[in-house]
Amino acid sequence: MTPDKTIPLAGATPAGRRRALRAIAVFEAAKGLAALAAGIGLLELLHHDIHRLAVALLWRFHLDPARHYPTLLLHYADLLGAIDLRTLAPLALAYIAVRFLEAWGLWKEKTWAEWLGALSGALYIPLELAHLAHRPGAINTGVLLLNVGVVAFLAFQLWARRGKPANKV
Repeated sequence: MTPDKTIPLAGATPAGRRRALRAIAVFEAAKGLAALAAGIGLLELLHHDIHRLAVALLWRFHLDPARHYPTLLLHYADLLGAIDLRTLAPLALAYIAVRFLEAWGLWKEKTWAEWLGALSGALYIPLELAHLAHRPGAINTGVLLLNVGVVAFLAFQLWARRGKPANKV
């Protein structure tokens, strides 16, 4: 190969690379929106007796509280009632901000966003492996494979770019 030829980054074409980055950006933005919706939902429950609401829900749908899933609902309602939102809220806001920042950066094809996406995604892989080992299933396997795929794609983009001038900072 002659020195004037450039090696394309992962993805057959620059358009394919752009589509993949934008798909990952949409995925990250969706995670941010889901976290925002969950946070708003938690705030709505802040001044309510969550256990009492869960019991009312079970009675409304004529579910036996002694059965497996209704018992789980009551258990998690009790856990949710014990959460200190003064600690959780800043963490949730930081998570949401990082997801939106990463999505914007990936959409704009910024190198720093690829680093952020690869590193933040890689942090979850050991947790997802542990969760999969504890509760094997198709959904947990799919989540792990999707995350590994995203991290691998972003890492390969960064690897392919090494030694080239940083034009997307």
